Amino acid sequence: MRPLVIATRRSPLALWQAKFVGRALESFGRKVELLPLVTQGDRILDAPLSRVGGKGLFVKEIEEALLDGRADLAVHSLKDVPVELPEGLVLGAILEREDPRDALCAPAHRVLDALPAGARVGTSSLRRRAQLLARRPDLEVVEIRGNVGTRLSRLDRDLDAVILASAGLRRLGMEDRITQLLPPDVLLPAVGQGALAVEIRAHDEETAALVRRLDHSDTRDAVRAERALLARLEGGCQIPVAAHAEVAGERLRLRARVGRLDGSELLEARIEGPRAEAESIGIRAAEDLLARGAGRILAELEGVRVGLPH
Repeated sequence: MRPLVIATRRSPLALWQAKFVGRALESFGRKVELLPLVTQGDRILDAPLSRVGGKGLFVKEIEEALLDGRADLAVHSLKDVPVELPEGLVLGAILEREDPRDALCAPAHRVLDALPAGARVGTSSLRRRAQLLARRPDLEVVEIRGNVGTRLSRLDRDLDAVILASAGLRRLGMEDRITQLLPPDVLLPAVGQGALAVEIRAHDEETAALVRRLDHSDTRDAVRAERALLARLEGGCQIPVAAHAEVAGERLRLRARVGRLDGSELLEARIEGPRAEAESIGIRAAEDLLARGAGRILAELEGVRVGLPH
């Protein structure tokens, strides 16, 4: 039986994630091979993601490898995956979520509220920018790009702190760089943050049956709600939208935020309901935010139009 081919980005974190899934598949008796690819998002490092197409730039070449048969599956950080997939592709598995919180990395073990006025904080995320400035309008938020190691290296040069997803730091064995895990009250995570997704061809039943064994139902239902919210807001991965859902038994709780980039306005919605209605809960949370002005906030970003009649 031929090996399954996993398409992945070449970054250390992406390779860790692909190898993690690969080991799980090998435990089921299948050989795997990696197909490392360079995506457009990896090539364009001198411009903010929000100006060059958003995080979907990190999956385009990988999805092409799936569609043309060079790969059987792809492993992504779910927060990088647009809510609309190309025709012919589906998410075959959502793995159990790692800690979804954001992490502050700063010298001298500083926490967010202890950073001095005017401190320079690095992040690539509009979502983080909006929430950070809502809490600490005195900070200077600096756009940074590159892999985890590249971003952390900025602490030695020109930044007072960097904010990264704690899941990525944990997966790379870099927990010691975390000086504060930021609670959701301070910084609500991105849609899908902490979860890994396995993308496959829609009609590849053999691969679907295998990767389905990796699926974690609580995580899948939670991210169904989060991604439904993002889809209703007609947003890509690079708009200032935060959302996190939790499943407890047969109930699902969703919390979501939309904020101005300067932190001057931050809207929040909280919706709870049966987990079987995950998508409906996400849509209801989006409608709540839109009714209170989220469409106006998001439409201020160039190229974003939300809340318009369908």
